[in-house]
Amino acid sequence: MSTNPPFVKICCIASREEARLAVDWGADALGLVSHMPSGPGVIADETIAGIAAYVARHLPQHIRTYLLTARQTAAGIAAQHAVCATTTLQLVDEVAPEELVALRSLLPGVQLVQVIHVLDDASVRAALAVAPLVDQLLLDSGNPNLPVKALGGTGRTHDWALSARIVAQAGIPVLLAGGLNAANARAALGAVQPHGLDICTGVRSAAVSGSALDAQKLAAFMQVVKG
Repeated sequence: MSTNPPFVKICCIASREEARLAVDWGADALGLVSHMPSGPGVIADETIAGIAAYVARHLPQHIRTYLLTARQTAAGIAAQHAVCATTTLQLVDEVAPEELVALRSLLPGVQLVQVIHVLDDASVRAALAVAPLVDQLLLDSGNPNLPVKALGGTGRTHDWALSARIVAQAGIPVLLAGGLNAANARAALGAVQPHGLDICTGVRSAAVSGSALDAQKLAAFMQVVKG
């Protein structure tokens, strides 16, 4: 892990006001959740586009906007990006290698982040296999094998020892997500040594869809992470 303050992505941003609040407290990136089979924070693609445009025009230039998409084809993801126009695509479900190559060709200026839902040793192998095809990995606590896929926003931690193995071997920046909050962020950084942290429910008023970004929880989390 770098001696620089960890990169922080605040996810489930639902409005321009939440975007500014997160950035005012030191967020480096904002997660904007499109249609998902389950989980909190879903907003319309048109709302995502409006927030992304606001960030690009009115907030510091280094702030990145992540479109969380459950689509799995290059054509489908590119079509969604054409509407949302974020700086980064966070692929929350598995995307085949050939689709990642095609997506890179379609959107060469857009960063690609593959989410790995850390369940077991197979998750480690999957992360290391896909790492050469993307710009970042994001390690989360969902489960795409459930009858209704859980692709994020679970509020649960996972086995950080598995994540630490991925970080040590991936060769690209890795973000850690899943059940993070002010109370466990320092332990997570120490155990996993990620490039940064990603948080949704841990800085919201309740771990449910429609909950508000909580300034007090956000401040406490950022004080721990950014110091």
